Amino acid sequence: MKHLKKLSIAIITLLFISSCSDDDTPVIINEEEVITTMTVTLTPSTGGSAIILKTQDLDGDGPNAPVVTVSGNLAASTVYSGAIELLDELDPNDVEDITEEVKEEDDEHQFFFSATNAIATFDYNDEDDDGNPIGLSFTLTTGASGTGTITVTLIHEPLKNASGVSEGNIENAGGEEDIVATFPVTVQ
Repeated sequence: MKHLKKLSIAIITLLFISSCSDDDTPVIINEEEVITTMTVTLTPSTGGSAIILKTQDLDGDGPNAPVVTVSGNLAASTVYSGAIELLDELDPNDVEDITEEVKEEDDEHQFFFSATNAIATFDYNDEDDDGNPIGLSFTLTTGASGTGTITVTLIHEPLKNASGVSEGNIENAGGEEDIVATFPVTVQ
């Protein structure tokens, strides 16, 4: 009798757990972007050659460090139009333009910019459908001559309504970093 009672409880529990499962609803998995290459093109408003900031990590999370290059020096007290391109080049026979994916999912992405030694300030030139900044297009304004670094960070699923985030403050952004790159620059 005890065994029959335990078996009945086990069957009822199993039926209850089975009836509560959510197996009928498919789970949509949106994998994070793989970004091996970020190219930041800075075009001076006064004419002249564009400056290219590039980070490339062709082995992804492999043992090799990213290769970071800066094509030249920035001019002091100059406004630059900035544009960002993102690529997945893990498979050289199937390069994927991640820039398009960020544009399509613009409400789930935001770039953040920072500079050391007051060498530059940044303004967003693009926004998502809710009026929040994205950063694929931006303006960089240099200050006086000097050296420092420019850091560009792409956050996936930032808290765009958090305090200061729409102004580019990464401290309250939350989310996850898709890519972070720091470029050594000279302003002259």
